[in-house]
Amino acid sequence: MHGTKRDDFNARREAADLARKAMIDRFRAQPRVDDPTVQERLAAQRAAAELREGVRAQRRAEAEARAEAVAAEARKVEAEQAARRAEEARLAAEEIERQAEAERDAAQAAETLAVEQKAKRDARYAARQARRK
Repeated sequence: MHGTKRDDFNARREAADLARKAMIDRFRAQPRVDDPTVQERLAAQRAAAELREGVRAQRRAEAEARAEAVAAEARKVEAEQAARRAEEARLAAEEIERQAEAERDAAQAAETLAVEQKAKRDARYAARQARRK
């Protein structure tokens, strides 16, 4: 019984050694960095990375251009609204001035009417006084 355990241990150890050697052989079988195929693959990867970076930069530039266009449009709309508000304020001030002028004219007309009525009243009074004398 003792011998079978030792055989099992030896078998496991040999299997582990074989697996370790297989891993080392697989690693050694991989192409090295100075291998032309590896160099080509690395160059292709670098080119793809540069292309991706170029596309990212282009998208960033387009996004910034769109953002600037939106901001310019917002500034334009804000300027138009400010001009519209200024025009409305000017028109409101003119309307207030017209109303004030109309009120002054009405007050002046009322005063003129009052003076005319007083003059007529005074004339009637004077006529009455002249008839009595």
